[in-house]
Amino acid sequence: MKRIILITGGQRSGKSQYAERLALSLTPNPVYVATAHIWDDEFRQRVLHHQARRGPEWTNIEEEKYLSRHDLTGRVAVIDCITLWCTNFLTVDSGQLTVDSSMRNIDQQGGSQLSTVNCQLSTVNSQLSTILDALKSEFDRFTQQDATFIFVTNEIGMGGTSDNPLQRHFTDLQGWMNQYVAQQADEVILMVSGLPLTLKSPSASSPSPSPSHNSPSTPSTPLTPLTPSTP
Repeated sequence: MKRIILITGGQRSGKSQYAERLALSLTPNPVYVATAHIWDDEFRQRVLHHQARRGPEWTNIEEEKYLSRHDLTGRVAVIDCITLWCTNFLTVDSGQLTVDSSMRNIDQQGGSQLSTVNCQLSTVNSQLSTILDALKSEFDRFTQQDATFIFVTNEIGMGGTSDNPLQRHFTDLQGWMNQYVAQQADEVILMVSGLPLTLKSPSASSPSPSPSHNSPSTPSTPLTPLTPSTP
């Protein structure tokens, strides 16, 4: 039976570790879907390190954009993370790069050029809307499968307002996508200092994907306290 779990929180709040432990409590052979773009050899080594840490029981998949290309029917999968997945939609397609230049131009305009700024804002908003629609559509296609999906994301809007125009608009895009996933999710967990806080849980009548019929927040194998991971 399909189930969607969203785990959100700030940086180093314990999201990924909790998601991995949750997946292992639901199945002995989970899937890890990494959405990060490999920018250089140093980052590739970080990826290899994390794969080795997770162990051979995991099936590792690297997919930057089109998650629905992978058949996860009957599997428990950790998708880590929505933030980097959104980033790939914003930057990979050359057609989306105008978002960056438009927003930088906005910050350089003076008050006498308000009409030009408004035109550019309209263009940016239209592009962001297009990207958001693409993200939602791909999410819907991916989660049509009969699988357990554990999505990891970041609450990047909980900090201060950035002076970088691209980052401000990305914060909006990320927040909108987080809201959409949370609406579709059966359970939403907020991680704070390594502690899980349940924001949304399935109704008592909803069947669980776990053979023991426990809810994801209380798996058959208790989750041990989180320990700091290697940066």
